[in-house]
Amino acid sequence: MVKKKSNDLQTVKSRVGVDTGGTFTDFVFVADGKLRVFKLASTPHDPAAAIIAGLKRIEVETGTERSALEVVHGTTVGTNALLQRRGARTALVTTAGFEDVLVIGRQARPELYNLNAEKPPPLVPDGLRFGVNERVAANGEVIETLDEENIAALLAKLRKARVESVAICLLFSFAYPEHERRIAAALTSLKIPLSISHQILPEYREYERTSTVAINAYLQPLMGAYLSRLDARVRRLRVMQSSGGSISAARAASEPVRTILSGPAGGIVGATRATAVSGFENIVTFDMGGTSTDVALCGNGGLSLTNEALVAGMPVAVPMMDIHTVGAGGGSIARVDEGGSLRVGPESAGADPGPACYGKSDLPTVTDAHVVLGHLPDAALLSGEFKLDQGRARTALDRLAGKMSVAAQRRLTGMEAAQGIIDVVNVNMERALRHVSVERGHDPRGFALVPFGGAGGLHAVELARGLRIPRVILPAHPGALSAIGIVAANVVQEQSRTVMLEVNSGTARTLERVFREMQRTARATLKREGFPETFQRHEQRLAMRYKGQSFELEVENGAGDLAAAFHQAHLQRYDYAQEDNSVEIVSARLRSLGLVTELKIERARSARRENLPPPETAMSYFAGKPQRTGIYQRENLPPGATLRAPCIVAEYSATTLIPAGTRARVDQFGNLIIDV
Repeated sequence: MVKKKSNDLQTVKSRVGVDTGGTFTDFVFVADGKLRVFKLASTPHDPAAAIIAGLKRIEVETGTERSALEVVHGTTVGTNALLQRRGARTALVTTAGFEDVLVIGRQARPELYNLNAEKPPPLVPDGLRFGVNERVAANGEVIETLDEENIAALLAKLRKARVESVAICLLFSFAYPEHERRIAAALTSLKIPLSISHQILPEYREYERTSTVAINAYLQPLMGAYLSRLDARVRRLRVMQSSGGSISAARAASEPVRTILSGPAGGIVGATRATAVSGFENIVTFDMGGTSTDVALCGNGGLSLTNEALVAGMPVAVPMMDIHTVGAGGGSIARVDEGGSLRVGPESAGADPGPACYGKSDLPTVTDAHVVLGHLPDAALLSGEFKLDQGRARTALDRLAGKMSVAAQRRLTGMEAAQGIIDVVNVNMERALRHVSVERGHDPRGFALVPFGGAGGLHAVELARGLRIPRVILPAHPGALSAIGIVAANVVQEQSRTVMLEVNSGTARTLERVFREMQRTARATLKREGFPETFQRHEQRLAMRYKGQSFELEVENGAGDLAAAFHQAHLQRYDYAQEDNSVEIVSARLRSLGLVTELKIERARSARRENLPPPETAMSYFAGKPQRTGIYQRENLPPGATLRAPCIVAEYSATTLIPAGTRARVDQFGNLIIDV
């Protein structure tokens, strides 16, 4: 297990953000007051290897010893293990009669009109779900006491099953946790990780709570081993959570379910921070990396959180960024299906062997399409550090065009195949953007699209046009924005309690007592993490509903009349409110922040130059048509510069396509703003 370490913030000379992606591992650090960015190829067999190599490079460049670096890590280890089903052999201990809750789930079918649709199999198979004779009522009253014989029999069964991890989730344990405590105390003799529901998620809803705790147990051994190896070589290590804040490596190892979307969450933190200084609060983030694309909608400058996320078809009820993911990235593989249609993704070439242009495979991918269409200046990435094989890309696209020609009944060229790949992957990503905007009642015309990731800028303008989004904002260092968000994110502790209170005159006193207890715990935890109370902030939220409803809306505590605040929230979300109905508070939730030293975005002096001419041009294809295209190097663009379209903006971490009919300028904070 990861050892707890003291965090004397006074000895931290530099904070390093590390985001491990499918193709590259991004590093962001502040040295001598300047933000520095670089990328290394990821090492999927051992993600820690790329991280250690990057830290050695930082030591050499800055002359700073590793012991003086605080590393904040966005990791995909848990995510990949869950998606690929490579977790531990896990057992579930629950109340007798509820062993099959993971299989039964909810009545909602994954495909409404498909009677043969199959749900993903449970992480804990039939033979490893054990019931114990005990029962607690919803109000915490003990109906059936847990006896020692039951515990002894359970211990014997688990020894025989040779499990690697155990999830303990008893009925209504959040109201009376003593039975879970007794079981956990007995199972410590197994010397394997234990995930206990009243510690991880003390909230009602048996299926979601059981699923969350089972996922945590499934990932615990793998994440614990990975973070232990990394922690042994990094003195100060934090891990990014899915909710947009970091936690200690020790807690991430014991509660890995909180890190499933840690990398994408960092990107949203970075995007909201970069656009807020330029006055944009309503944004849709668009993170396109090598393997997948993550999209999220953030309104009024706030992070969009949810407790109702689905990951790999399974509910996760801890707070997470409200992110929608599709299998579309630079490495997405193009193919022709049995019906002759062109398909792109979700399969990816990843970092190894990678796209054909990486020189190790013959797989036609989205990146190869951009190479063939002339969208990547000098056929290189990372400012020329990573050369691309144009000939190999053309060969792969020509081969794909041959397969497409059979279905089209005419001879197609590799160039047409490349444009087809771009068109198909754009449709896939536009569908994801519609899901988080139009399908949830938001008008995209009131938002700005913020692309990042290495490939985001290559597709952003066309996607904005398809959704009638009026503006695209490309922050500085877009290919490393997730790492920037990770290094800038606060330390966050999340707590919740199911309270089941009807809103009346005595509600405030009860809530005050509940929040006082949670804040006492949070203050002590953050103080141990190195944050005095002056560097702490505590945000109180309430999960509320009309009496009889099945699901809740979150309302800020302290909003005055809680019932009126809920009516307003319900009206905004569903376009109606039932003010004669009783309102109840289901759960009290506390988000406690340890405030890190904020990275400052300096306002540059404006040196306005209208229609800045491109220093060079090249022939590129836009919408299948060749055009003489200007090439700009982003680091040479002064604030206030207006670019001539069509053009390509190249930089170390990303490339941006700006087609004709748009206007692009650089604002005083370094953001590239494109009016579509």
